[in-house]
Amino acid sequence: MTNFCNAVFLSTVLVFGTTGANFAQETSTPAETETAVEAEAVETQSDGGEATATEENKTDLSLGEEAQPEPVVGQLYVKEAVGDWLMRCVKGEEGTEDPCQMYQLMDDGEGSPVAEVSIFRLKDGGRAKAGATIVVPLETALPQQITLSVDGGKARRYPYSFCSQVGCYARVGFTSEDIASFKLGNAATVTIVPALAPDQKVELVLSLTGFTAAYDNASIVEP
Repeated sequence: MTNFCNAVFLSTVLVFGTTGANFAQETSTPAETETAVEAEAVETQSDGGEATATEENKTDLSLGEEAQPEPVVGQLYVKEAVGDWLMRCVKGEEGTEDPCQMYQLMDDGEGSPVAEVSIFRLKDGGRAKAGATIVVPLETALPQQITLSVDGGKARRYPYSFCSQVGCYARVGFTSEDIASFKLGNAATVTIVPALAPDQKVELVLSLTGFTAAYDNASIVEP
């Protein structure tokens, strides 16, 4: 009999305890419920778990990017990158094709820009099949001229044409043999001599990666 009473009493306690807990949960105020949810989220994060994603941090939401304005007539813009070359074009009138040149900026090997090269195709009729404008710093020794070689081959020397506030310019022409070597080569070396150190040479690497595709997309201009 005693064991039966004890069993009944224990069952009553368990039932009452469970009912009381459920009742407490059902009668919690909204503020208490919100506080409990926030506390659970903080505890989950502190335990190394991942909190439920909200609308603000879902990875499939785009934050957008700054829109680039359309170029106006006569403005220079970059159309695309082809290998290590940029196709720089000038916006033309409506209904006309924008003339484009190949462009590459050469640095000193540590990221500092030193010189730049622009290449354009020429209309057939002359020995030069393409032309190029090479711009170097003002502090360049002009009498030593500028030299260019492909993959360590025989170098060719070109004179400077003029200087401006931007730098000194060499306007050169390339034969069909030159273009063929550029298409087959890996890199060209452009060598200039500093005016303050005429006994030294600065060798700049001109990448030929993507040269063929870029050259085929370059505009043909009058010589």
